Amino acid sequence: MKEDAGRQRVIIEGVEPEIDCGRFPIKRTIGETVVVEADLFTDGHDSISALLLYKREKDSGWTEVPMTPLVNDRWRAELRITELGLWLYTVTGWVDHFKTWRKDFRKRVDAGQDVAVDLLIGAELIRGASARALAAGRKGDARVLDGLASDLADSKDPRARIRLALDDELAQLMDRFPDRGFASVYPRELAVKADRERARFSAWYEMFPRSCGTGGRHGTFRDCEERLPYIAGMGFDVLYLPPIHPIGQTFRKGKNNKVTAEPGDVGSPWAIGAEEGGHKAIHPDLGTLDDFRRFLARAKEHGIELALDIAYQCAPDHPYVREHPEWFKRRPDGTIQYAENPPKKYQDIYPFDFESDAWRGMWEELKSVVDFWIGEGVRIFRVDNPHTKPFPFWEWMIGEVHREHPDVIFLAEAFTRPKIMYRLAKLGFTQSYNYFPWRNTRWELTEYLTELTQTEVQEYCRPNLWPNTPDILTEPLQIGGRPMFVQRFILAATLGASYGIYGPAYELMEHLPRERGSEEYLDSEKYQLREWDLGRSDSLRELISLVNRVRQDNPALQTNATLRFHATDNDKLICYSKTAEEAGGGNIVVVVVNLDPNYVQSGWVDLRLDELGLDREQSFQVHDLLTGARYLWHGSRNFVQLDPRAVPAHIFRIRRRVRSERDFDYFM
Repeated sequence: MKEDAGRQRVIIEGVEPEIDCGRFPIKRTIGETVVVEADLFTDGHDSISALLLYKREKDSGWTEVPMTPLVNDRWRAELRITELGLWLYTVTGWVDHFKTWRKDFRKRVDAGQDVAVDLLIGAELIRGASARALAAGRKGDARVLDGLASDLADSKDPRARIRLALDDELAQLMDRFPDRGFASVYPRELAVKADRERARFSAWYEMFPRSCGTGGRHGTFRDCEERLPYIAGMGFDVLYLPPIHPIGQTFRKGKNNKVTAEPGDVGSPWAIGAEEGGHKAIHPDLGTLDDFRRFLARAKEHGIELALDIAYQCAPDHPYVREHPEWFKRRPDGTIQYAENPPKKYQDIYPFDFESDAWRGMWEELKSVVDFWIGEGVRIFRVDNPHTKPFPFWEWMIGEVHREHPDVIFLAEAFTRPKIMYRLAKLGFTQSYNYFPWRNTRWELTEYLTELTQTEVQEYCRPNLWPNTPDILTEPLQIGGRPMFVQRFILAATLGASYGIYGPAYELMEHLPRERGSEEYLDSEKYQLREWDLGRSDSLRELISLVNRVRQDNPALQTNATLRFHATDNDKLICYSKTAEEAGGGNIVVVVVNLDPNYVQSGWVDLRLDELGLDREQSFQVHDLLTGARYLWHGSRNFVQLDPRAVPAHIFRIRRRVRSERDFDYFM
């Protein structure tokens, strides 16, 4: 037992946020705050003081923030993240004898008791603070405190002594030099992983570069450059490319995932590696490394970041198979074990054997793939199937990368069991795919998004909502027509601060499955080249552009933290809000979506006005950012009607105060 342990009387527990007893950091982006709460209490009736301590990992000293008492021994303080990297925080508290004395002294004065001795006790406490100020090199404060102690003990005017004892400026000065000799400190230093803004707010567009060619020709990076204005014009800031590496010939898949390829079939980009190279090489039909660098620069000029696919697997022709056979598992017949997800077989892909005795060298080489592309200027990676690789590898690899490059973003493509998805997020993945594609009813959406944004999960898992991917064409999109594509897009873009679509399949409403009951696309780009008519009159391009502008213009839609659901009397209607503080006042957005792709739905929404900061007695204006219409709403219950054949949603921006009907007309 420590020498002073018996005199550390303050108990500290229930610190939040804290993930798995401090095993993992929480996540924030630059400019966001961390609100820290904790239970602090002591025996008896003494007053206590508490501080939140925080620092950047590289700093030697702590910054201190006073904690404010709430109710039931709960305390709170907050810190603002101002720099990338790892931050640490903890809590300390102590019995504050001056606060206790001052509290009791006021009671004695109010009761008319003799306080002569109490004044002497107070003077001694102030002299103690004077000594601490002197030890801290604050000679001026020490002299002031010493003088106040003398006045409190020796003044001939009793009323003046009492006024001095209860003076707020004295209390503030005493707070600067408290007696923390027996302070308790929470035994764990908790961590915050601070990322850049794009980790919190981003709009992703997935595109197969090989399908940017025309006339049946394999696309090149020069062709992709011509697609950039189209993508930027829709408001996307991240362009994700499936693997751009050479594709193996051995066991190459044919169109529509046929086991045998025909002459001219291009194969799956995820079958990585051929004679031309592996994970650090570029498919020769796309161009050269210089072409890639040019494309990266052109994308940046359009305000777009490139995200590359990291798929740790090999085609049989990959140089790793020849140079490092020890990295792969052998079957009893001597052949290398190919990837399987019974009954599915992927003969064109060899997974790495992470139980290999040569695992250390393999880990270093796999990390070097990420290092290589970082060296080429890439800062965002979408990681394929991370749940099929060991957790310790990801914690090590991502941790090492972030140590040198804290701005790198990793998106986990892990459609698997919840605990596995969440573990990957805890281990360091910046963003995470999730079950949004399969959550369709009001209850499903409400329950799931509440879990992601309003429970402990929101501290470490940032959802990235995708209504489709090259692997996922859900049944509602197959049968729901244009209204379903619009509905799911608006849900993804407004429920999530980060979202993505696989295009041009999405904006052109590609909906035919390879076969009944399958979520695979017919004529999937995973196995063949496709040509897209980007100028089609029925494209969702304009709607997507509009919604992305709305997202950019409204800070409320750039966070998940304030998502709240509101009641409706029709379960085909879902209503939710987001809020954010901004210059000139708060930004409030309320979204109402018709979940029925076939029929007009109407009903009453019941807003929780108090949570939105709206006066129940005051009318307010709702401005539909999709149509431009403006309505005057009164109270919490208001009527909506949405036709799926028109625009099946409202995205309302709330204007808090409308003074009169005439004022409302002015804003029409």
